[in-house]
Amino acid sequence: MRPPRISRAQVLDATFDLASEAGLAAVTMRAVAARLDVTPMALYRHVGDKQGLLDGLVERLMAEITVPDVAPEEDWRAVLRSMARNIRAVARRYPDVFVLLFQRRAVTEGAQGPRQVVFRALRAAGVPEGELAGTERMLSTFVYGFAASEAGGRFAGLNIEAEFDYTAGHVEKLIEALAADSR
Repeated sequence: MRPPRISRAQVLDATFDLASEAGLAAVTMRAVAARLDVTPMALYRHVGDKQGLLDGLVERLMAEITVPDVAPEEDWRAVLRSMARNIRAVARRYPDVFVLLFQRRAVTEGAQGPRQVVFRALRAAGVPEGELAGTERMLSTFVYGFAASEAGGRFAGLNIEAEFDYTAGHVEKLIEALAADSR
C-alpha cells in the first residue's frame, strides 16, 4: 500500500500544532511524521532535515502575522504600529512557539513577508538604505521582546496599551532621528 501523499503546508501545520500543544522540545521528525501518519523519511522531501523543519516553523509562525492594508508609503507609523500589535497578538496566542523567533532567523521566502513590509515602512520614514537592515533588527528585537514579555506576564497589573504607546512613541522618534541624520 502506498503511503498517503503529504504537502509542505501539511508538514508545517502539523509541526506548528505539535509545537503549540507540547512545546518546541517535542518537535522531532519522528513526532511530526506520527501526526501525519507517515514515516519520518516522507518529511525529508518537504523540509530537508530538522533544521529545515524549524525554519518552516518560523515561516508558519510569520504567516500568522497579519500585514496591514495600509501601504507603508501612506503612513509608516500606522503600518509599524499595526504590525507590532499583530506580532503581540501572535505571541499571546502561541507563546511556546513564539520564542523560536529569538533562536532562528527568518530565512525562508515564505517568512519574509512581514519583514519586507517593515523595510518598506522604514524607507517611507526616510531611513537610509545603508541603515535599513540594522534598523529593522533593532525594531524587530524591540517588538518581539515586548511581545514575549507581554505574553509571559511581565506587564501584569500595568496598562499594557499605555506602555506600548509610550514605548512605540520613543521608537518612532528614534526612527525619525535616523532619517533626519541622513538628510
